[in-house]
This record gives sequence, structure tokens and C-alpha cells, in this order.
Amino acid sequence: MCGIVGVVSNAPVNQLIYDALLLLQHRGQDAAGIVTQQDRKFFMHKAKGMVRDAFRTRDMRALPGHSGLGQVRYPTAGDAFSEEEAQPFYVNAPFGVVLVHNGNLTNAQALKTELFSTDHRHINTESDSEVLLNVLAHELERATRGNALGPDQVFEAVAHVHRRVRGSYAVIAQIAGHGMVAFRDPYGIRPLIFGRGPDGGVMVASESVALEGTGFTPERDVAPGEALFVPLDGTAHTRQCAAQTQLSPCIFEFVYLARPDSVLDGMSVYQARLNLGQTLAKRVVSTVPPSEIDVVIPIPESSRPSATELARLLGKPYREGFVKNRYVGRTFIMPGQGVRKKSVRQKLNAIASEFAGRNVLLVDDSIVRGTTSKEIVQMAREAGANKVYMASAAPPVRHPNVYGIDMPTRQELVAHDRSVEQIREMIGADALIYQDVEAMKRAVGQLNPSVAGFEASCFDGVYVTGDISDSDIARMNDQRIKTGEDDEDTSRLNLPKATAA
Repeated sequence: MCGIVGVVSNAPVNQLIYDALLLLQHRGQDAAGIVTQQDRKFFMHKAKGMVRDAFRTRDMRALPGHSGLGQVRYPTAGDAFSEEEAQPFYVNAPFGVVLVHNGNLTNAQALKTELFSTDHRHINTESDSEVLLNVLAHELERATRGNALGPDQVFEAVAHVHRRVRGSYAVIAQIAGHGMVAFRDPYGIRPLIFGRGPDGGVMVASESVALEGTGFTPERDVAPGEALFVPLDGTAHTRQCAAQTQLSPCIFEFVYLARPDSVLDGMSVYQARLNLGQTLAKRVVSTVPPSEIDVVIPIPESSRPSATELARLLGKPYREGFVKNRYVGRTFIMPGQGVRKKSVRQKLNAIASEFAGRNVLLVDDSIVRGTTSKEIVQMAREAGANKVYMASAAPPVRHPNVYGIDMPTRQELVAHDRSVEQIREMIGADALIYQDVEAMKRAVGQLNPSVAGFEASCFDGVYVTGDISDSDIARMNDQRIKTGEDDEDTSRLNLPKATAA
């Protein structure tokens, strides 16, 4: 999962891209990069860390030009600690192309072999984004043999990319001296939206909040399989480039990943989370009588909308029982569960008065490994709770994700091969209530009837691209970011929650 942005404007774009990346910071904190274009020359700066740490005044001054790209990185494959694998990526032929990518290619290894043996292109990192860049560059070269580069050639190249590439990909690229191209995989798994600014410039980004927060007016989402080409004069050309398409956005964007003030594929993330709270309330009532619940407390922060709606429907008080330390930063993994517990307590502190002598219903957006949930339940008991019930706004996470979310392997998932009762015992709750898979899909899907379905593989085990086998999952697990005892925790559980701040 990453956050990407691209701009073609009539004014310098370095500050604009920087501001947009700040608005997308929740999508990645491991590295940030910006590239700008002036007089057919690219200027690039990328570094490890968050946006505010990666760029200094001198770096911004070295990024001139009226068009450019940016990315915040949350790696799911390759080397998390190599600046070489931070984006944007650059290749000098044809024309000069830079690219940012959000997603994960499921056939990256086969493509890498094909690029070397057939296309005679060299891949220098373990990043699938570099593979994707070289596939696009090769297809642009083929489409422009004997022709000048124009919209037709760009769209022909993207059509060939769709034929070769599998997996999830939202892509923005700049072609030196020509303009910006953006496209989305035929299933629309990862989000991508574009809009116009007051000066007529065009911005493409992962979430609508990046446009709105920088003064751009969202126009519409890039459709699955569609490509957008914006020459440097700011005109916009679009074309459907995939033979078969099906809008199946990742439902985890609505559960956890996206900011609540974003709208993805015509669906409000905030409203989706309210709807999840409504359906979860029905599950709670069937498990725990409301008379046995004194208070509803969210686990900060993306569970708050679901928790508020659940509390309203149960007729119970909603209280903030945990305070999150926003400044603790990324924590480190060391041997033993004791350190993992310590990291949870560094990030959250219980307000004892909200727990003392009460039966509390804790609400989280999802439960993945279960170690965090276990520690939070224990914190509630230590704060004086009489009984602790746990509710998850998402169903049990039973399967790995292969489309760009760093989910643990099956063996690390607390719900893998365990019943709800077994999970309840593991985390130490008096009751455990999960969202229903189909109810989750209906709750979000009702916001846009044109959505054919959702990519919900981590919940239902159905991989929408239809090309994933157990051996593929095993291979991709081997490529996941590895963490040692002195490495940063890059799991989804250690991401700061998406907020509107």
C-alpha cells in the first residue's frame, strides 16, 4: 500500500506535490519521493522516512517545473530499508519515463524473466514497481516505432501493459517532454481519482482528500482498465484500454486504510464505517444482551465511526477510553512478547475512570494477529473493567492479501484455523463479536450500486484476478518484507491509523 500523486499545472508543482503527500501520509511512512519535470529534464529527490523528514528547503528548491509525481511508500515486497527502492523510479528510454505505483504485481517474477530474455531490459531492484515501469517503457517504445508520441500511442502502450501485467496497480507516470499518464488495473483494486485546479491544472491521486486539501476539485475516479493522458498543456484524454473490466475495489480501504474524509469510487469512507457499525450492532445484540453492556469504547482511531453508530443503535454511552500518543513514532521489534506489549502501551493509555466497575464493549476496525487485541483487553481489565467484550467492524482475517497490503502469513493470522471461541480465549475477552462477510460487503456496496463486488480476499479467500494459487502465496510470502530484532515493524498493525488531522 502506497500513496501516489501526479500533477500537470501552469505553475511550479513542488510545494503542491509535497502538500498532497502530507495528506496521503497515512498510506506510507517508510519513504517519500518527488520528481518534477522542466525542459524535458527530470529532477528527483527521495529518502527514507516521512514526508516532513525526507525533504528540506534545499531539496524543494532543487525540484523546479510545472509537472511532477510523488509517492509515500509502505513496502510489501523487496527491501524496506533501501532508498534505491523508494519511488519514483526512472528509466531513460524511450523519451525518459518516471513512475509511481500503488499495488502489487502477482506475476512480477515471470515478468522480470521476460523483460531480461525478450525485451532486453535490466531490473536492478527487487521492487515490482521497477518491473512495471520497464514493461510500460517497452510498450511505449513499441507503440512509437515510426510514430510521434500522442494519445493513441500512449493508450496502445497501456493496453499492452494490461495484457502482460497481473495483480493490482494504480499508476502515474511522466514522459519527458510529453506529459502525464495514469491508469488503473482492470479490477480497480487500488484507488485512483483525478480532478482540476483553479488554474486548469490536472491532479491524479490515490484519494480524493489529496485533491480537496490542495484546492483541486475532484472530477471522477479513473475507471478500472482506463488510462488518462494529460499533455503538458493540461488537456485531458481518456480511453478504456482493457478488454474486460470489473470494478472490485479493495474493501480493506473502507475498513481501515483510507482516510475517513475520502470518497473512493463514489463511496464515502466515513459513511461506509458508519454502515459497518450498523450491521455490527445486529451481531452484537445476538451475542451479548445490551443490558449487559454499560459503555462502548473505540480503539483509536479508524474504528470510531463504527463505534459511534453501534453505541447509538444499542442505546449505550459512547466514551473515549483510550488516548493515543501521536508522537511515539514507529516502534521496534525485539525478541519476546514483552516488547510487543510495551509498544502497545506506549501508543495507547487507558482512562481508568471510563472502565472502572463497568462492562465495556471495545470496538476495533479489524483483528489481524490478535496480539494487540489481547494486550488491549488486558489494559481494560487493569483499568478496572468488570467485563470486557470485543467487537470487530471487519470479519475474521483468515487469508493473506496479495494485492498490496502487508498482511501476515496464514500461520500468523489469529483467525487462521481457529474458531471464534478459540480466538476469544486467546485474547482474553468475555465475548468476541465479528462482522459478517456478506453483511460487510452489503454495508459498503449500498453506497454505490454500480460496484460489481469487492476484493475481500483476506476475509473470504477469493482472489478476484483469478490467478492466485497456494504456491503463489507461498512465493509471495518469501518476498514479504522481513523484520529482524533490530528492524522496524512494517506490518499493517504498526501503521498509524488513518485520521483526518
